[in-house]
Amino acid sequence: SIQQDYDLTDEGTLKDYLGTRFERRKDGSIELTQPRMIDRVLRIVGLDPESQRIKIHDTPASSENILDHDPNGSSRNQSWSYRSAVGCLSYIQAMIRPDITMPVQQCARFCNDPQQQHEEAVKRICRYLLKTKHQGLILKPDKSRGLECHVDADWAGSWQDRSSHDPLSSHSRTGYVITYAGCPIVWASKLQPLIALSTTEAEYIALSTSLREVIAIMNLLHELKDKGFPVHGSTPKVVCRVFEDNKSCIEIATTHRTRPRTKHLSVRLHHF
Repeated sequence: SIQQDYDLTDEGTLKDYLGTRFERRKDGSIELTQPRMIDRVLRIVGLDPESQRIKIHDTPASSENILDHDPNGSSRNQSWSYRSAVGCLSYIQAMIRPDITMPVQQCARFCNDPQQQHEEAVKRICRYLLKTKHQGLILKPDKSRGLECHVDADWAGSWQDRSSHDPLSSHSRTGYVITYAGCPIVWASKLQPLIALSTTEAEYIALSTSLREVIAIMNLLHELKDKGFPVHGSTPKVVCRVFEDNKSCIEIATTHRTRPRTKHLSVRLHHF
């Protein structure tokens, strides 16, 4: 119908868009990959994507290596642009690769003054992406499922003895994935702006942060539904099912009472 008023060209089924490759499968699912963007970031850090001798990793980060700024840490020994590499990785994780969101966010914290440990962390992510270059996000809508949110927190996970002088080391981490019809649409892994004094408080901050995104998406779905779009979810209103694994956090969220240890959470975090 738009072609009646404008001179447009129909190029057929979508295959590539902004560096993302779309592959439609026989079962109705769509796989999103970014092999060319991954090749680009590999070349930035000095790795040849065609080489068979590059060391590869099964995971994007080491569970034992928490990145911080070590006062006695070694300086970088390579000249490639750290900021450019992190920028490309940030684009990749935001588009189709939530599996590297946490390590990329860690590396992005040190763009102003990267050390050798940060440089090695970026190259590890790249070696992981080299192994999984042709894998990506698979979207297979399940119309029986509406809006869902999975959220978790890591209480003071960055704290170490050597970085105890750094205020940021005491911040907890929020992680969440929001799905619609079983397909991930929003995800994040980031440090919390507040200092949590317990695992319960860290989980509650994470819950509050994720539901700010959920509320905005629910408003959007309500608008789409009012305009006649087929919105999949509970009727007559759009709701969201939230998954949280901390019993104390769930109790505070569902049975709100003023307690000495939790009353400071009310105004800022109990908006949902």
